[in-house]
Amino acid sequence: MADTKRTAKLTIDGNDYELPIFSPTAGPDVLDIRKLYAQAGVFTYDPGFTSTASCDSTITYIDGGKGELWHRGYPIDQLAGKSHYLEVCFLLLYGYLPTADELEDFESLVTRHTMVHEQMINFFRGFRRDAHPMAIMVGVIGAMSAFYHDSTDISDPWQREVASIRLIAKLPTIAAMAYKYTIGQPFVYPRNDLDYASNFLRMCFAVPCEDYEVNPILARAMDRIFTLHADHEQNASTSTVRLASSSGANPFACIAAGVACLWGPAHGGANQACLEMLKEIGTVDRIPEYIARAKDKDDPFRLMGFGHRVYKNTDPRATVLKQSADEVLELLGVENNPLLQVAKELEKVALSDPYFVEKKLFPNVDFYSGIILEAMGFPTSMFTPIFALSRTVGWISQWKEMISDPQMKIGRPRQLYQGSTLRDYMDIEDR
Repeated sequence: MADTKRTAKLTIDGNDYELPIFSPTAGPDVLDIRKLYAQAGVFTYDPGFTSTASCDSTITYIDGGKGELWHRGYPIDQLAGKSHYLEVCFLLLYGYLPTADELEDFESLVTRHTMVHEQMINFFRGFRRDAHPMAIMVGVIGAMSAFYHDSTDISDPWQREVASIRLIAKLPTIAAMAYKYTIGQPFVYPRNDLDYASNFLRMCFAVPCEDYEVNPILARAMDRIFTLHADHEQNASTSTVRLASSSGANPFACIAAGVACLWGPAHGGANQACLEMLKEIGTVDRIPEYIARAKDKDDPFRLMGFGHRVYKNTDPRATVLKQSADEVLELLGVENNPLLQVAKELEKVALSDPYFVEKKLFPNVDFYSGIILEAMGFPTSMFTPIFALSRTVGWISQWKEMISDPQMKIGRPRQLYQGSTLRDYMDIEDR
């Protein structure tokens, strides 16, 4: 934590309390209230923790007003345009961009850990055939601690490192196996001669009876989706991972907790909700009707995939992903897919309509990622699992940072109690 020479004065019932003020390298100043309860006997009240800094971190910074997202100080548009996912993974994990040799060693290490323990196949078979892929992922990731006992001791730096590599390497395999299981196709094993994104696409779409060649445009679009979802500061799922980690839980349990939180439609399910909205619209000729409904304050309909809770300007990830969306749609075409026709026309309207421009309701990353994944042939049930495997490196980076933080304490939020005061138990015959 940075040193501070500034304080704020809080007066309660005539008593003054000095609160230290910390100044970050970027972003708003922070009031240190850690001793407030001990000194003044009061808690702060912040539902959703939207005004509370739960930790200090050096990993990711977001400026929603300016529409900026940095990883270790590097803007996301530069990383997505000039780098690739595994290099960004290295950056998030270790804090700096690797040399050519370091990157080659890291990619080799991840590639050679992509297979999962063969007995885990039996674990998949315990699920119903129509199980949601996210349900399978939560269970299988949590069960990894039963298969990889040599990387669950969080006090051992080497075991933490091994667990980190295993999770980054095996999540695409687990996600692909969950998809294959739900559609009744045999599992496809990873290949060491393919890059991270190409390997994932092959495991999802290849079948044993014929060869499958990964199109480089699709692989690049997939890699960008991974990169743009790698980390996003202290969001709900990341905070869940940190809270679970604060109890000393093993890394596989903590990441499974993050996946469970991401499953919520208000978090990781946004791109799925966007595609469901496009299906509701149905055809291009109905777009004006839904645009009018979106502008009507009395109509509950909302355009999904437009605007963002954090970004009050353009989502910087969307700007990058739009290019990939255009490339993928040009490659695969939209003529035979009414859903993609609606998406392209809706994008044009939102970017030109004064109402949306004024309110900065631009297409966000969920809009474009949903379009790309739909065009590739993924069902909407796979959108959130793909988000989860992308975000795993962010969760791990945050977990590693927290574990090594000497200030780490088990998470224990307080509450504003509004229930009954003390009362005596009444025997049942007297009630």
